[in-house]
Amino acid sequence: MNGMDDRVRDRRAIEALRSGVPNRDAVRVLGTSQPEIEARFQEMLAQAREGSLTGQPGGSMLIAGDFGSGKSHLLEHFQHLALDERFVCSKLVVSKEMPLYDPLRVYRAAIAGAVIPGAVGSALSELAARLDPVRPEYVAFRTWVNNEAGLDSRFAATLYLHERGRDDYEMLERILAFWGGWQINTSEIRKGLKALGASAAFSIGKAPPAKDLAIQRFKFVSRMIAAAGFSGWLLLLDEVELIGRYSFLQRARSYAEVARLSNKLQDEGIPCMTSILAITKDFEEAVLEGRNDRERVPGKLRASSFPAHLAIASQAERGMRLISRERLTLRSPDQGQLLQSYLKVKATHASAYGWSPPDAGSPERLGSTPMRTFVRFWINEWDLRRAYPDYSPKMVVAELRPSYDEDLDLEVAPEGQPQEGEGLNADTVS
Repeated sequence: MNGMDDRVRDRRAIEALRSGVPNRDAVRVLGTSQPEIEARFQEMLAQAREGSLTGQPGGSMLIAGDFGSGKSHLLEHFQHLALDERFVCSKLVVSKEMPLYDPLRVYRAAIAGAVIPGAVGSALSELAARLDPVRPEYVAFRTWVNNEAGLDSRFAATLYLHERGRDDYEMLERILAFWGGWQINTSEIRKGLKALGASAAFSIGKAPPAKDLAIQRFKFVSRMIAAAGFSGWLLLLDEVELIGRYSFLQRARSYAEVARLSNKLQDEGIPCMTSILAITKDFEEAVLEGRNDRERVPGKLRASSFPAHLAIASQAERGMRLISRERLTLRSPDQGQLLQSYLKVKATHASAYGWSPPDAGSPERLGSTPMRTFVRFWINEWDLRRAYPDYSPKMVVAELRPSYDEDLDLEVAPEGQPQEGEGLNADTVS
């Protein structure tokens, strides 16, 4: 790499570190200060790689840390490690557009954001193009879909159409759209099967509810990833703490999805998928204890008149136990790590802007001061000193804490799901 490329790369790193949004270049500069968690992650990848050969669910990890402690940075670092090990990666952020309680929207976001090692463009198209009917991995995948998966018959039928009807490009596009989370007309499937003389081989009934179909898509595509020759599917889910701002029922559903996506629900594991979730460290105290969700969520749901709430109650309990008991907390940087990071950031700033940065100060060291605070403090001082060499900046550091106040503006109705019990809240039972 020549000098100009080095400077552009280092400037990208500084821009990312300044804004607190990690990218590959920022991760390269800082690395990670969580060696124990990284070692466990590497073990999970090795186990997932072996399990993908037999379609076993991968492991999961929930990491917790204060605001700015490096959770997003660590997820970005994990993604690059996994891509190097030939895992397909989907990095998602809980938001209004991707509410955690809606499996269909989560699935669509996971597919839209999936990154294929060594490839660009549509991940699903790339995966489908790599399916080779003569490979043993594909034969095992096809056998699983047809006989063992418990999937709706639409998956076996569309896989057959994809394998046998590759000259029908319009049909292939509709199949990929269905696999990607969108509807496909039953009549289209039957028409395609009839053209291939296979109408009698598949019985296409009424489509399952959107939620169930989304969960089945997760299972189907995760096995497809292994059949296409990759090590597995890594799901990286950031800002899980946003579920604390949902109303009661949507929080309950979100806790259930935390358990599901972490492969913690008995007999509902997603084959070949490994998950890493990130949440704020004070979520348990503020929400599970502060609102007494640990007791009230299962209690209110089990007292509800809707049978579906009974299943959500047990699943939500499992998700809350995961948050309380199985999380791994990020540790604050020690003095040696701070010095190492300071020297790296200083050298990168020098390369990015072609100057020699003077020594920079540091914010007051508190027990939980996150790395981001130090990094942005240094970069802000160097930015000002570069523009105004004679200026001595004085900066004030204020702690930012996330809000867990309920915000109904964050909620959208789950696609295709019955709205039974939407009036259920912490004080009433429908």
